[in-house]
Amino acid sequence: MNAPVVTDTRLAGIAPDWQRIGPPLALGVLLLGLLFNKEVIAAVQTWDSSTAYNHCFLVIPIALYLLWDRRQDLVGIAVRPMPTALLLGLPLAAIWLLAERLGIMEGRQLVAVAFVEVLFLAVLGKRLWWAMAGPLLYLFFLVPFGEFLTPGLQDLTTFFVRHGLDAIGIPAYIDGYIIEIPQGTFFIAEACAGLRFLIASIAFGCLYALIMYRSPTRRGLFILASIIVPIFANGLRAIGIVTLGYVLGSAQAAAADHVIYGWIFFSLVILLLIALGLPFRQDEISTRSASPAARDTAPASSMRAILAVALGTVALAAISPAIAGRLAMAAVPPSVPAKIDVGPDCVIQPGTVAERSAVHTQRVLCGEVPMDMAWVAFSPRSTAGPIMAERRRLAWTAITAEDFSQSWLNPGDGTASAWQIMSAADPGYIVAVSVWVEGRPVRPGLKMRLRLALDSLLGSDYAPIVVAVTPVVDWDRGNAGTMSAAEASLTRFLVSHPTLDQTIGTLSAIR
Repeated sequence: MNAPVVTDTRLAGIAPDWQRIGPPLALGVLLLGLLFNKEVIAAVQTWDSSTAYNHCFLVIPIALYLLWDRRQDLVGIAVRPMPTALLLGLPLAAIWLLAERLGIMEGRQLVAVAFVEVLFLAVLGKRLWWAMAGPLLYLFFLVPFGEFLTPGLQDLTTFFVRHGLDAIGIPAYIDGYIIEIPQGTFFIAEACAGLRFLIASIAFGCLYALIMYRSPTRRGLFILASIIVPIFANGLRAIGIVTLGYVLGSAQAAAADHVIYGWIFFSLVILLLIALGLPFRQDEISTRSASPAARDTAPASSMRAILAVALGTVALAAISPAIAGRLAMAAVPPSVPAKIDVGPDCVIQPGTVAERSAVHTQRVLCGEVPMDMAWVAFSPRSTAGPIMAERRRLAWTAITAEDFSQSWLNPGDGTASAWQIMSAADPGYIVAVSVWVEGRPVRPGLKMRLRLALDSLLGSDYAPIVVAVTPVVDWDRGNAGTMSAAEASLTRFLVSHPTLDQTIGTLSAIR
């Protein structure tokens, strides 16, 4: 005879009432999305254009699944709006404004997601938010963050290759990220640094840890392993590709499908992580006490209180964008010259001087290879954000491949140049780009961003300018020889016209 099912009536009606709290939460998220629409658009564009962040499209479905998987843990926790959580919005607003003035989009996006977390904390209360913390914190993977790690990852990969080839006994000459062996030359480009593997591995590691483990220690150890393992694995992958080129007798043959090799190798690494983590998995254990005495039986909060807290979060989040909007009204683009006089040995070809929107262009002939020049001037009160965005656009308009190289121009006189040369082999393209701030060419970095942030508040006598120079070559019919000749002509043009930097700096002065 089956035992009767006993239902504790004291638990009835105290599970989260999503029909009551869902609309205020949905309204709050919608308003935050509209408020931070630039951050959302920039994030989605990055997800779509970079394979390192394609997995971000799955973050929201994964977070929803994790919430559904934990639905039983939420039973017995009443909604308790926490108005004091709104105080967290004040430092977040300050951080967003700082990131906006410095032109750091990732910082703005991180703050936008943090405001979503504050919204849920303020509406649901500390206990219910903590029960949902894993899925909610997983939303931070929506931010395409980590690109700044690329140079460090390139250095680590080069370190692995250097010592790996020494251990194997393969002769190699390594200069920066260029690796030369008797069978050919390899280049550790940004796409080969392992960022895409690392970001995807961390996202997977957090998901796996949330599903398979209940202990914070086990979760932390597995997430740590998901960070360390892909870094070492990418170094081994790079060593393997160079070794394959040595065995095959051709660097090009080994590097032809290196991206495919990489993803196969990465898949094997993930399978290895799963296999290593399975023996330590923990059975499903509710994080909530089954005792009715531990349940929250206090009266539920009113709809009006929940809605007020949600709208209060949005109001706090709107402070910094409102301030930034007022500052942006003072940023009026200056007038710039329609031509740049490169030097007496150069001729501006007729019919090439043009203005497309804010971009000015001209074609100059100083030798056998013509050069296309494009430049954009910004308001003295402009921040680094639009300037760096235009720099990327001018430099990467024709570069669709992820495997491209970047290097700073070497003038040959020991000075540091602010011209950065970017090139891609498939499809072939090469361009040099530089930024002028306060009438001087500068390399992008925190110092430049701080200077622009200060100018955006106090003004300046100079307009920031971005300039790009491209050799005019028939890239569709190009080959390795064409690329080498184009790079040589571009370098020769920039080195033989040292007064170009001063000329552009003079033109950036506001009259």
